[in-house]
Amino acid sequence: MSIDRRSFLRRFATASGGVVLTPSLAGLSAWSIPSRGNRAVPGRLPDPRELLIAPYGRLAPSADCPELEIPERFRCVRLSSGGVASSVREGLTVPNAFDGMAAFPLPNGNVRLIRNHEMIDSAEDARPIGQPAYDSKASGGTTSLEVRISGSGMDLRVELVDEFVSLAGTRVNCAGGATPWGSWLSCEEITSGPGSGYDQPHGYIFEVPASATGPVDPVPLREMGRFIHEAIAVDPETGIVYETEDTWYDPGGRPGAGFYRFIPSRPGELAAGGRLQMMAVTGAPTYLTARGQSTDQVHPVHWVDIDDPDPPDAEENHLAVFWQGMAKGAARFARLEGAFHGDGGIYVVSTNGGDAEAGQVFHYRPLTNDTGELRMVFESPSREVLDAPDNICLSPRGGLVICEDGSGEQYVRGLDRAGRIINLVRAPLVEDEDGPGEFAGSCFSPDGRVLFFNVQGDREIGEPVQSATYALWGPWEDGPI
Repeated sequence: MSIDRRSFLRRFATASGGVVLTPSLAGLSAWSIPSRGNRAVPGRLPDPRELLIAPYGRLAPSADCPELEIPERFRCVRLSSGGVASSVREGLTVPNAFDGMAAFPLPNGNVRLIRNHEMIDSAEDARPIGQPAYDSKASGGTTSLEVRISGSGMDLRVELVDEFVSLAGTRVNCAGGATPWGSWLSCEEITSGPGSGYDQPHGYIFEVPASATGPVDPVPLREMGRFIHEAIAVDPETGIVYETEDTWYDPGGRPGAGFYRFIPSRPGELAAGGRLQMMAVTGAPTYLTARGQSTDQVHPVHWVDIDDPDPPDAEENHLAVFWQGMAKGAARFARLEGAFHGDGGIYVVSTNGGDAEAGQVFHYRPLTNDTGELRMVFESPSREVLDAPDNICLSPRGGLVICEDGSGEQYVRGLDRAGRIINLVRAPLVEDEDGPGEFAGSCFSPDGRVLFFNVQGDREIGEPVQSATYALWGPWEDGPI
């Protein structure tokens, strides 16, 4: 593929504030033990006193957000709430179902957050959150927030300046990802369409520039595939977009998920089209990565073309793209979720992969234009260690922030390079109430001082549980996150 690499990286540096951070995930392997023979041996279950560290202090109810527990030397504020009138934009009722999110620098020094809304309303009940709407019977999309950060230390102030609808008429906008050229790719996690009463087919990726000041023209990027999308990650050196699919594996009949890449005809201009491919393990057709893996296995991989990325039967068969890849020997994963670029390749998270079905993390490293290596760098040996990792972001200090999508109490956790876990935010169970909503959308401000995250809330119009976007800050320098 022909690409002006220097030009592309120059655009990337501008979009990211000139800093490219790709910390190692060595800490993930601390609780995975290599295989003996042909099968992985689960790591020993660590003593909680050995596993958990508290460099930021114990968790305690936040003075400003008492529904959350945060490190005692930190502060947290709620910036935005779903299902109610906006506090800063007259006439806007903020949609609920907050999910994936990313932060971008604005020219005025403020921060742009672009936030997904994973609304699941039926065609009969839905109404678009703004205009122009891709589908008049779909209630998902994105909102864009402008946040001002001022002051320093514990005198830091984080304030919402503005929020507005930036994408409307889409469905089940789950995750996505930021691009190096300064946009958010919002992914639909459903392939419904006219057969279910909607005006338009769904299951696509949509692009929202960070510079947008109102709703964008909603253009489905059809050549990037129509399937159960979850997240994306972009290789800044090539402009290739890697895509994950959130479909289940179980031996009783659900075949798994694919790992895809989109090679754009013109890097940074996705609407110009390109080629969709699916990963395959060389010499092992339809290889299953969800069980029997170990950290010392390195799989040679290649990519197979998807001949029809927008198949006409995708509404009835949400695996229509997946089966095309399988027919050419593509590999199978269990529920691929978060994705991000780092260490010369792409990390992807399998939420319920592994022998304990508690989560895996893989790293893909390209070797040539068409080949590479796949290695599992972490497999949770127990839900006591890590329970269903979902959204993951890299911290400026070389650690990870993980939003768990497990049962019971909900956590945002940090993981350092030594494999130690730091509890950053806890939403405790409340007696006689439903469990707390899942955390999602974790991302740091461009200067690394503030961690933003969401609580999802309800996903249908009129339901009572509010979504929320929070900002958390404190003495990050006292620890590894």
